[in-house]
Amino acid sequence: MMLLAGAPAASPAAGAVMARARGENFPVASRVLPRRARAHLLAVYGFARLVDEVGDAAGGDRLAQLDAIEADLDRAFAGRAAHPLLVRLQPTLRECSLPRGPFARLIEANRVDQRAARYETWEQLRAYCSLSADPVGEIVLRVFGVATPARVALSDSICTALQLAEHCQDVAEDLRAGRIYLPAQDMRRFGCREQDLAAPAPGARGAPAPALQKLLAFEVARARELMDAGRPLLAELHGRLRVAVAAFVAGGEAALDAIERAGYDVRHGPPRASRARRAVALAAELTGRHHAGR
Repeated sequence: MMLLAGAPAASPAAGAVMARARGENFPVASRVLPRRARAHLLAVYGFARLVDEVGDAAGGDRLAQLDAIEADLDRAFAGRAAHPLLVRLQPTLRECSLPRGPFARLIEANRVDQRAARYETWEQLRAYCSLSADPVGEIVLRVFGVATPARVALSDSICTALQLAEHCQDVAEDLRAGRIYLPAQDMRRFGCREQDLAAPAPGARGAPAPALQKLLAFEVARARELMDAGRPLLAELHGRLRVAVAAFVAGGEAALDAIERAGYDVRHGPPRASRARRAVALAAELTGRHHAGR
């Protein structure tokens, strides 16, 4: 297993990191894209997932390991990276003239995870999403050479919506890791207690607490509003890139639909949309019929 210079523990293996792509709500690198573009997006995904794996599950001193990744990121910009996933990223950095900032913010998000396990307000959680989610959308736009301040702002809204959908899906898993990504103000508003988020005992039956259902219904509606706010980005894009970004949006919408269909019971694990439902959602995005049936 590859060691990052200065890290006290082995960093995740590249193959194990990339295997996570199959479980995402959205296609990491849509097959509608040109082969080189797909390679760039997979390289970016590999970096982002590596950082998340270290921040979420690494043994030893995670902050030191994140520092080591940042040092390797600097080496990648100089063409001298050590970790295989950073080596894979080097041609993308060079060919797409990508800036360091969005990559550094992804690392910083995982530093925040080592310090903060709760968020009092939506504004605080939104600020976290600006580090953990929004940089990915900006990088995608930059890979295709279409980034403008206005488009990045629309992308930020979509990326935060996708992150919020994931937080809603992963309530029980996050709690097991000692984290709650739902704002405490919202939990109090709906009378939702921390124990209401927990996975039930094996074999236990019963509906989730009504307070949890109301809380998640509120957060799902917030995610949909964010998605709607960012959706004009699709009209700014053309060709295969538009299809690819629409697939991201569709994946998020399908995930939110899955949470609703599950009756907002996420305690047994993340509700997932089938491939068929994601395809229907993509067709709706591309034809402008995404509100049909809601």
